[in-house]
Amino acid sequence: MTVMPSSAADARALIVQACQALATSGQDDMVWGHPSVRDFNGQGVWMKGSGWGFEEVDEEKVVLVNPEGTVLDGKNSRHIEYPIHTEIMNRRDDVGAVVHTHSDAANAFGSLDVPMRALSHAGSLFSYPDVPRFTLTGGLIKTKELGIALADALGSAPACLLPQHGLVAVGKDVPTAVMTAILLDRACRIQLDAMAAGTVARFGDEEDTVAKRAEVWADGQILAGWNYLIRRSEQD
Repeated sequence: MTVMPSSAADARALIVQACQALATSGQDDMVWGHPSVRDFNGQGVWMKGSGWGFEEVDEEKVVLVNPEGTVLDGKNSRHIEYPIHTEIMNRRDDVGAVVHTHSDAANAFGSLDVPMRALSHAGSLFSYPDVPRFTLTGGLIKTKELGIALADALGSAPACLLPQHGLVAVGKDVPTAVMTAILLDRACRIQLDAMAAGTVARFGDEEDTVAKRAEVWADGQILAGWNYLIRRSEQD
């Protein structure tokens, strides 16, 4: 099952839910960070407007941005880093949604330049092959050229670490991209904790990890995690 919008109302609702889920999972950084979803008519991306925290976003704070950065729909201004979203989606037809957050754990782990190990279910999603890192700059991805370079670094992976700048996660739809961002943050935290305690000696090998990944992160499990986060956000 793929959760993609077929109208402007759908797109806005999905971005609001994405922001709520990211806030609930601790991925907020005041007014910075942004999820997006591919426009159903191919005009660009629907994404969180600038100047708002994840927990503050409602339908009026969602904008449609074309690949040139023009806001086609919505009253809010766009984030300067819209090329993260437009250029990744331009590069990869399989990507329907993108998430960028300033995860503290991703910044800390990315600075160590060590491979991600399958220490947990979360880690299995980003091992074999290792999670890529975008090292061209730690600054803002505010140009088409930098967006293309980030898309090149991401390649076919589900996510990319941006040392000094957090993470980017992608998926076929909004639930998958949001869950991927949350799981990468969790995988980074778990490995940082393990490395702080001593030498990491035990982790999944490639054959076992790839087999486990297909089971524990099947579409149904990703959607179950997403639905849980939405329920949690509605209780807050």
